[in-house]
Amino acid sequence: MSKQSLATRIFNKSLDYIEIVGNKLPHPATLFGILALIVVFFSWLGDFMGWTAIHPADKSTIAVKSLLSGDGVRWIYTNITHNFVNFPPLGYVLAVMIGIGVAEGTGLFTAMIRSLVLNAPSKLITGTIVLAGIISHLASEAGYVILIPLGAIIFHSLGRHPMAGLAAAFSGVSGGFGANFLIGSVDPILAGLSQSAAQIIEPTITINAAVNLYFMVASAFLIVIVGTWVTEKIVEPRLKSYSGNAEKIPIDKLSAEESKGLRWAGLTLLILIALLALTVIPENGIFRNPGNGDVLRSPFFDGIITGILLFFLVPGLVYGLIVKTIRNDKDMMKHIIKSMGTMSTYIVLVFFAAQFVYFFRYSNLGLILAIQGADFLRNVGLTGIPLLVMFVLLAAFINMFMGSASAKWAIMAPVFIPMFMLLGYHPALTQAAFRIGDSVTNLITPMMSYFALIVAFAQKYDEKYGIGTIISTMIPYTVIFTIFWTLLLVLWMWLGIPTGPDGPLFYP
Repeated sequence: MSKQSLATRIFNKSLDYIEIVGNKLPHPATLFGILALIVVFFSWLGDFMGWTAIHPADKSTIAVKSLLSGDGVRWIYTNITHNFVNFPPLGYVLAVMIGIGVAEGTGLFTAMIRSLVLNAPSKLITGTIVLAGIISHLASEAGYVILIPLGAIIFHSLGRHPMAGLAAAFSGVSGGFGANFLIGSVDPILAGLSQSAAQIIEPTITINAAVNLYFMVASAFLIVIVGTWVTEKIVEPRLKSYSGNAEKIPIDKLSAEESKGLRWAGLTLLILIALLALTVIPENGIFRNPGNGDVLRSPFFDGIITGILLFFLVPGLVYGLIVKTIRNDKDMMKHIIKSMGTMSTYIVLVFFAAQFVYFFRYSNLGLILAIQGADFLRNVGLTGIPLLVMFVLLAAFINMFMGSASAKWAIMAPVFIPMFMLLGYHPALTQAAFRIGDSVTNLITPMMSYFALIVAFAQKYDEKYGIGTIISTMIPYTVIFTIFWTLLLVLWMWLGIPTGPDGPLFYP
């Protein structure tokens, strides 16, 4: 047996093992329910054992509060509904999905992606596909369902290997998940979870959805450049020329009506941006802080979710009216209801995640763990850039076994956000580091929910393509994205640039 075939067998068996372990994990909602029960048990144990910590700010003694005591049981009974209803990501996401439902249901997102790719010069087609993948994060499924097969079709029609086009699109859609040029639906989820975790240390702190925007935009440029280079210099030469017999499928150009709809939707968006700018740019802007005229801590950013909702809703409505996918109010409501229908799993997940997060906070286990963990890291000297790099790698490793970004962050945020705050790092920086790790291994984990769909797309060009084919094709993206994206984070910290509005790097 050759070394190569032995290595291939070992690699495939490793993938099989990862798949088996991942499939044995409970449903994420069940997992949070189990974690909440674990918190209940350890709150009782910690109270019994007398676990305490000294608060670094006011030097007070923090003790564990048992959830199995009389007060604890009463608190659980009276707060389960409160925990669910007041969990920040719930309202944020449901509100944004109203706008996304209109923009997606009317066909605006699909038309945007097709227009971007079809109008790109041939020399820029690879970068344009990666770029379109990043922009597709604004829509929940458009990138996976539309752009990835479209990338393969475009490359095939140009005489290039279709798997290279699929890989380029996949790298932008999934590998660049933590990068974007605008705020998308995932940002309110992560910010809400970060806020809940940060309030373990500072009960009044707020984390807005745009807190990583500057870093996300810089990351988007990085992913486009690096993704293009990997596709053209590593992936495509390795694939060589395509020798399959798949039929070249013509790509439908935008109709005159669709083009007109896009133009008016774009104009509407510009008008909307101008109107919102008038609320904060003038010194007496209505959405500035009425007390001191501040912009960062102002009604504008407190209500940024409303702004995001309008960014999707208004252009989507205009586009729908022009292309006639909206003819009356019933059509618009149909798109919104369809979008909300996809959120049932998320709502169930949030119910159990909220219990875990608030049980953790009430028991003081999160605060004590953060204080002790921060002291440990400080004593072993793991702080600063090495600490953030290790955290990126940890998030990337966990992502191999648990696909949902919100599910991972709901578990990790209550531990690491308070811990890093006590080490002097703002939640915005911790969240930005998490987003890198949460993105780069999406490309090589079979636990990613759309992975089977990617395999199916690939098999249209060769029925022999399988999980191993996809992973071996995408590993170069994962490795190089991890290196360069982490270096960008290091440079960002060295330069001391905020990660976004009201997103400083350090926490006093």
